[in-house]
Amino acid sequence: MDSLLGINEKGEGAARTLVPVLMPGAPLDQTYDYLVPPGLAIEPGAFVLVPFGPQTRIGVVWDGPLGGSDRPVDPKKMKTLTERLDVPPLPLTSLRFAEWIAGYTLSPLGMVVRMMMSAQAAFEPVKPRFGVRAVADAPDPPRMTPARRRALDLARDGSIRAKSALAQEAECSTGVVDGLVASGNLVEVVIPERRFPLPNADHRQTEFTREQAEAVQALVSAVDGGSFSVSLLDGVTGSGKTEVYYEAVAETLRKGRQALIMLPEIALTGQFMSRFVARFGCAPAEWHSALSPAERGRVWRAAATGEARVVVGARSALFLPFTELGLVVVDEEHDPGFKQDDRVHYQARDMSVVRGSLGKFPVVLASATPSIESHVNARTGRYRHIILPGRFTGAELPDVKPIDMRTHPPEKGQWLSPVLVEAVAATLAERQQSLLFLNRRGYAPLTLCRSCGHRFECPQCTAWLVEHRFRRRLNCHHCGFSLPMPETCPKCGEEGSLVACGPGVERVAEEVRERFPDARLALLSSDLIPGLEEMRRIIGSIESGEVDIIIGTQIVAKGHNFPLLATVGIVDGDLGLSMGADPRAGERTFQLLHQVTGRAGRALTKGRGFIQTHMPEHPVMEAIISGDRESFLDREIDMRRRGVLPPFGRLAALVISARDKDLAETFAREVARRAPRAEQIEVLGPAEAPISIVRGRHRWRLLVKAPRDKNIQAFLRAWGEALPKIGGDLRLTVDIDPYNFL
Repeated sequence: MDSLLGINEKGEGAARTLVPVLMPGAPLDQTYDYLVPPGLAIEPGAFVLVPFGPQTRIGVVWDGPLGGSDRPVDPKKMKTLTERLDVPPLPLTSLRFAEWIAGYTLSPLGMVVRMMMSAQAAFEPVKPRFGVRAVADAPDPPRMTPARRRALDLARDGSIRAKSALAQEAECSTGVVDGLVASGNLVEVVIPERRFPLPNADHRQTEFTREQAEAVQALVSAVDGGSFSVSLLDGVTGSGKTEVYYEAVAETLRKGRQALIMLPEIALTGQFMSRFVARFGCAPAEWHSALSPAERGRVWRAAATGEARVVVGARSALFLPFTELGLVVVDEEHDPGFKQDDRVHYQARDMSVVRGSLGKFPVVLASATPSIESHVNARTGRYRHIILPGRFTGAELPDVKPIDMRTHPPEKGQWLSPVLVEAVAATLAERQQSLLFLNRRGYAPLTLCRSCGHRFECPQCTAWLVEHRFRRRLNCHHCGFSLPMPETCPKCGEEGSLVACGPGVERVAEEVRERFPDARLALLSSDLIPGLEEMRRIIGSIESGEVDIIIGTQIVAKGHNFPLLATVGIVDGDLGLSMGADPRAGERTFQLLHQVTGRAGRALTKGRGFIQTHMPEHPVMEAIISGDRESFLDREIDMRRRGVLPPFGRLAALVISARDKDLAETFAREVARRAPRAEQIEVLGPAEAPISIVRGRHRWRLLVKAPRDKNIQAFLRAWGEALPKIGGDLRLTVDIDPYNFL
């Protein structure tokens, strides 16, 4: 069904047409039939306003009925859609993509399609913006002040500016601008809508090493092939992966197609944008949560019309309505930030491969530490494996050494080993930069009373409150609960008895300030930086050498290029290895430590890394220190294979929650009791979740484990049909391919 029209070929009124309409945002998997008003042309993917119960809602015209009742509806009761919105329709590929994700994740189709409408401003009339420009040959106003002279001199360049922008540039008030409008020297005009510039594929030629040139040829040939493929671009930190896949983007542009580049962290986009502009002559369109609603609407429409030729964005950019998408690049493909754990649980890396398959175009996955899943796909030939073994500058990879905290412990009340302190001091003496990494926000993970032993817990979660000393607050990192730091113990009333236990990055920063009072520090933690622009400013200051010591959480591990960084210190290398319930704990720790230490020595400086650990003999530590990645991968892959864990097996998590603990437990056990019997599919649990209460809701988990060739979705659907109706305060969440085991 390519089109659904309410008029005949002669333009005369035809028989009323019925169209199936899906309700985005509704937890439904069915369409509803609506009559099309005479003379209105409607095609699949079109956005329409329809009466739905007592409301009028936005719906999407589908290209065939879905679900619903087989009983015929009385024609007299059929409702007519209200109007078609002046919005580009969803392409048919987007409809198929939504259906695929809904079927795979077991999410209602209406919830999936809602993700394709994540720019409310795109569905509202565009409001004109007014500005001012100079009136040619107008005489000066009778009363010319210095402020008026500055404003007029600026305005006479012919540009149209908003009143506030002109006032800011001229360092005057908007009243001065209004006065110039009243005198006839300025005139109010509509500001033309900004257009996205067209990146120039041939703006600059890049000089490549032999290995890079071979990688470029492989990716360009994948684009030239015009068919679906997946390439794993596996290069050490600093090997020039970005410049290499830019050539695939350039070839995509030459072929008249759009390209999407996904990044796991919007803070990355500052450096990334500079490199993009240098290569293509202009900035790409950005898509992330820090955009204003109006800008999100502008990007959404530009992707739908094809005006935006390259989009750089977070995982949700995958759901933009591209009309001519010809390439998807997933940078830092190993990053857990590509997994969404809210509402529709999806892995954007994996869904990008699905999107490429549906659109018949190539997908590039890039990382210095690819995921085990991607490694296995490369080893078995499902993905093309493109390797960049050396840094493009010719610099060597950093030397990484363990600091055994059993033999070189820090001084009492401190957290940095004397070995690491000495290394930072030597780096300062050489006028080079050091980075201290601790993947723990705040000042301390636990605060207790030394008099009575009272520990500060979140009243809504089974979690300690984290002290944030710079803000003088105790925060829960699971639900957002916060309270001011008390002066006395709330249990025993003792003054001055509260002590911080364990380090966070704020506490490390405090120690560094005491040890190196003259050093210039930068603290990178998502909860301390007010916005994206401030984050980019700090990263820019590090890049330009205005900072001596960087202290940060995992933000610093995500692809940044700090040319002067010579020394990296991992404050607690064992932190990620304590997650015994997470089958990816070892892999994640390896990736994180490798990425962080790989920040060092990327330019002319020889890099070195130090890892404070109580377990230097652990396989992950041995792999990082020796640089023997392949042995670690062989061991990890063998463990996954023997345990029938991803990618050799399938996992699904079921989380039952309720505010009443007994209700949650009783229903969880009833869910387990009704599990269908199936060969080779194992149901583990129920058991209380490691974090058993979140936001006041008690949580119980079940884990479904199956071989790769088993249809775990069919098993879960049959299970769901056997369950009693879930209502009231009970919730059941299903997560296919879980990444969060808390």
